[in-house]
Amino acid sequence: MFAKKEKPEKRDGFIKRLRARINRGDSWLTYDLANLVPGGKIDEDVLDELESLLVMADVGVQTTERIIDDLRRRLARNELKDLAALRAGLERSLLDILAPAEKPLQIERHDGPFVIFMVGVNGAGKTTTIGKLARRLQDEGYSVMLAAGDTFRAAAVEQLQAWGERNDVPVIAQQSGADPAAVIFDAWQAAKARNIDVLLADTAGRLQNQAGLMDELSKMKRVVGRHDASAPHEIMLVLDASQGQNALVQAEKFHEALGLTGITVTKLDGSAKGGILLAIANRLQIPVRFIGIGEAIDDMQTFRAAEFVTALLSSGEKDPKLP
Repeated sequence: MFAKKEKPEKRDGFIKRLRARINRGDSWLTYDLANLVPGGKIDEDVLDELESLLVMADVGVQTTERIIDDLRRRLARNELKDLAALRAGLERSLLDILAPAEKPLQIERHDGPFVIFMVGVNGAGKTTTIGKLARRLQDEGYSVMLAAGDTFRAAAVEQLQAWGERNDVPVIAQQSGADPAAVIFDAWQAAKARNIDVLLADTAGRLQNQAGLMDELSKMKRVVGRHDASAPHEIMLVLDASQGQNALVQAEKFHEALGLTGITVTKLDGSAKGGILLAIANRLQIPVRFIGIGEAIDDMQTFRAAEFVTALLSSGEKDPKLP
C-alpha cells in the first residue's frame, strides 16, 4: 500500500498559460503600474492608484491595506525610487501573503483509505476537480476510489461515473435521493476491503447559508469518523475564482462549519484576475492545494506561490522568470 512512483510534475508551460489567461494579454498589474508612474516618481498618489487597482483585482480591502501599508513603509524609507523598485516591493508583499499558503497535498499512511471530502457550491467545478485529482493521484502511484455523495442530482452521479470510466477508477453510488452519509459509509467499507489508498468523496453543491445542508456535511464527517477517528483526512473546498469576494465569503462559511484543510481555486482562465487567492491566504491561512485554468487534466496544478506571483506581475512571454 502507498507505493509511490517517482514522477516529476508536468508543469511545463503552465505558468505562461496562467499569466496569459489571468489578463488575456497585458499582465495583471505591470502595464497599469507603468502607466501610473509615467514620470518615474513613486509617491503617495501612485500608491493610492495602486490601492484601487488591487481592490478591483479581487484582492479585497483588508488584504489591499496590508499590501499598501507595507509599500508606504518602504516609500517612507526611500526604498521605492523607481518603477522597478515598486514592482520588487509589490512582489515581496504578495509573496509574504501567499508563501504560507503553499502547502501541497500530502497523502499519509492510515489503517484504511486516506479520505478526501470535496465540498463547494454548485458550479464551482467540484466534480471536474475530483476527476483531475483522481488522475493525478493515479499518476503518482496511488489506487483511488470515488464516492458519489451528491445524491440529489442524477447528473452529478453520471458525471462522476464518467470520470471513473475515463480513469478506470471504481465509483460507489446509490439511487438518486439516497442518504449521502450512507454512500460514504458504503464507500469507506469498500475502499477498506479493496485496500484502496485514497477515497475521494463528492458532495452535493451547497450554498454556504443553507444550514441544513451544512449539517448534512457534518453528518457525513461523523459517519466516516466512526470508522477512522482521523477521517476525513482532507476537507477540500473548491472555489470558482470568478466569484470574486463571494468566494471568500464561501470559504469563511465552509471553514466555520467543517474546518477546511485545503482549497482548490478553479476557473482562473475566466474573468478573474487572481487576487482572490491573496484575500483567502491573508484572511484564512488555509493551504491552497491546487489552482486550475481550464478543462484539460494538466490545467490543474499544485499551487506554487513564487510562480503565481511571477505570473501576476510578469510583463510578457519573454520574461526570463517564466518557465
